Amino acid sequence: MSSQIQFMQHFFKSPMLKMFSHSRSWNHQAIFLLVLAALFDQLSQAQTPALWPPAAQPGPLGALVNPLIGTGGITFLCGNNFPGATAPFGMVRLSPDTITDRGGKASNMSGYFYGDQKILGFSHTRLVGTGAIDGGNFLVVPATTPLTQDDLTSTWAFQFSHEQETAFPGYYGVWLPETQVLAELTASKRVGVHRYTFTSGQTPYLRLNICSALGKGRCTEGLVAISKDGRELHGCARTFGSFSSRFGGSKVYFAARLDRPVAQSRLWSADQLLDKSQSTSGDQIGVELQFDQSDQSQSIELQLAISYVSIENAYENLNSEVADQSFDQVLQQAVADWESKLGLVTIEGGDAFEQTCFYTALYRSMNMPTTFSDVNGQYHGFDKQVHQANDFVYYTDMSLWDTFRTTHPLYTLLLPGYQRDMVVSLVEMSRQGGYLPRWPSGSGYTNSMFGTPADLVIAETYLKGIRDFDVETAYEKILSTALRPTPAGAPFSGREGIDPYIRFGYCPSDLMKESVSRTLEYCYADFAIGKLAEALGHKQDAELFLKRAQSYKNLWNPQTQFFHPRDSQGEFLKDFRPLMLTYTDVTGKYTSAYVEGSAMQWRWAVPHDPDGLVELMGGRERLVEQLQEFFAKSTPEVGRIPNAYYWQGNQPDLFAAFLFNSAGRPDLTQHWTRWILRHKYSDDEVGLDGNDDGGTLSAWYVLASLGIYPVAGTDRYELTRPLWQRAVIRLGDRPLVITQETGSSSQPGSLQDSKAAGGSAPSVLPALHAELNGQILQGTQISHRQLLSGGELRFLTTSQ
Repeated sequence: MSSQIQFMQHFFKSPMLKMFSHSRSWNHQAIFLLVLAALFDQLSQAQTPALWPPAAQPGPLGALVNPLIGTGGITFLCGNNFPGATAPFGMVRLSPDTITDRGGKASNMSGYFYGDQKILGFSHTRLVGTGAIDGGNFLVVPATTPLTQDDLTSTWAFQFSHEQETAFPGYYGVWLPETQVLAELTASKRVGVHRYTFTSGQTPYLRLNICSALGKGRCTEGLVAISKDGRELHGCARTFGSFSSRFGGSKVYFAARLDRPVAQSRLWSADQLLDKSQSTSGDQIGVELQFDQSDQSQSIELQLAISYVSIENAYENLNSEVADQSFDQVLQQAVADWESKLGLVTIEGGDAFEQTCFYTALYRSMNMPTTFSDVNGQYHGFDKQVHQANDFVYYTDMSLWDTFRTTHPLYTLLLPGYQRDMVVSLVEMSRQGGYLPRWPSGSGYTNSMFGTPADLVIAETYLKGIRDFDVETAYEKILSTALRPTPAGAPFSGREGIDPYIRFGYCPSDLMKESVSRTLEYCYADFAIGKLAEALGHKQDAELFLKRAQSYKNLWNPQTQFFHPRDSQGEFLKDFRPLMLTYTDVTGKYTSAYVEGSAMQWRWAVPHDPDGLVELMGGRERLVEQLQEFFAKSTPEVGRIPNAYYWQGNQPDLFAAFLFNSAGRPDLTQHWTRWILRHKYSDDEVGLDGNDDGGTLSAWYVLASLGIYPVAGTDRYELTRPLWQRAVIRLGDRPLVITQETGSSSQPGSLQDSKAAGGSAPSVLPALHAELNGQILQGTQISHRQLLSGGELRFLTTSQ
């Protein structure tokens, strides 16, 4: 509690106040009012410092982005996004790390949780939106008092308020009232740039913790050295986080430069202050820099570049990207970079809520994967050697089990050059490590989740005409895990249970865990492989894999009408509970055949063959009836604990609303996609219905609101009426303009039709009719090639 607030509480309880307020004397009352006005003026000045708000401003589109979306809510359902500064697909993600009042580290896996009250400092690396915590390198802490011996064994943290915090693409700023410091952050792709403005009369200090880590992570091999004038520093540390600990840790190097001389510097190691040293090494080390006091407010700027190869490369990144630029110059470029990326899509229509959700989602979809090669093209590969990327940027941190569904399809449309480089990166990983990864992070395999989603990413990329990569090597690596198990001791787990999957035509529940989910995901990947084989002219392979893609039918139980755990004797599990979630089945007795969800949620996970699912369920009417119930019974509010029905935070469900198209009810696809857009996203700190997983949920919003949703692993998109009156997608020389006829209040999916959360669909909706450049489209799908032709995709209002 601030001293001003304490004073106010005592003042309003004081006998003096009572005396003045009950006095009949006009003079007494006037004096009282003057004192009270002066007091409030003093308090107002104390609570609104002269340094706040900062002068930094976003671009026009960046002003519609709220980076705090997805940073709060229920802890295990948090979007796990971060509010700090980064460039598109940046190596550096410079952001505050927070803790609770009780000292517990952030519940958000990205290091910042909206519900926390204190900031530890500002670190340079993190994952985005994931269920794993990693990074937190090189924590910078502004201070106004020197370190003491006791400080080295305690936690440094500073109160902050969301009322004095601001963020937009490429920028973060916060007022730290305890130290009276304004902290501002911006970034280029590989450099984090800090500006700390200290109020007059203060002695500024900056502390740099070399061995910081998010969550329960740890560091080893720390090193720091300071130049003679103290203006340059360099060093490194090896971090062990949730993912990096699986492949021997991630060694990160840095080079830093200050914009002014240092009055004094000293190092620390463990619990010892080292007053006269210029360098040190160890597992708990850092440096404190002291600057001259001033009778005016003064700003100190720090540039810190990182590299995963060497200190020399970190210096090269620093000199190439920011050199002698000021904070404001770097910020100006960061804002311009984000305006360029956000400007790939412009929208008209919608309200402020929808526009904020859209541009924040578009922004989040370009936060990760991570640039991993330095400006000279060098990167640390999966074989632990340094490699050279000559004609591409090497990327890592790809949450493929999630992102193959939405973000990579979005890149194929908006950022084909980036998508090409990401696929080249995957192929290089397979050359160095032996296998295509499932969830590559840093320089290693994490083996997180299951299946082989890289198969779908590569197949879709090739089928959409992005072919400037070594597809034959990619295809060879795809077959290596699709046809045989990976050997014991291999760095990648591959398709666990592939032998029984091939032998029985499904994954038997008595031979492996997660048998139903594995079968469904393997079938989906097989379908994509079959389509890729067709395109490559491998006819026999195409026949094999397209046939295998139908194996999901072997787990369909016509009695229960679910994909049902089945053992190697062909018997279905007798005690079957389709509404039980894996999260609530502590022993796994009833849900061990599923991953992250219920049998009800996995019931619809056949996006590659919706017609086959219609047939299994006994026809279109039956599927529509059951799918309607699936949506109508879902948890209606965003970010709440899910039930067994539709959950936007569960990746296998993301395609479900588009199954209505295949059942002949595009009106219901229109209704439920619009309902999801309005009720499963928000413009506050909750924002999302679960982990964003590298922009997966965000990219869903972008695509669905544009009315073109990808069938991942193919070159096709499902159509639905867009949220916007007009949208322009910049595809190169000829943009694609998406429009819709201005309808009446019965416009499909309009908000009045979908405000009743969990309610049934409206009884009257126009059918879906669309035309591309004046030609009526047949059915509810469109190809990637058709979209790339540009022109106008027009949705027509036609009664059913």
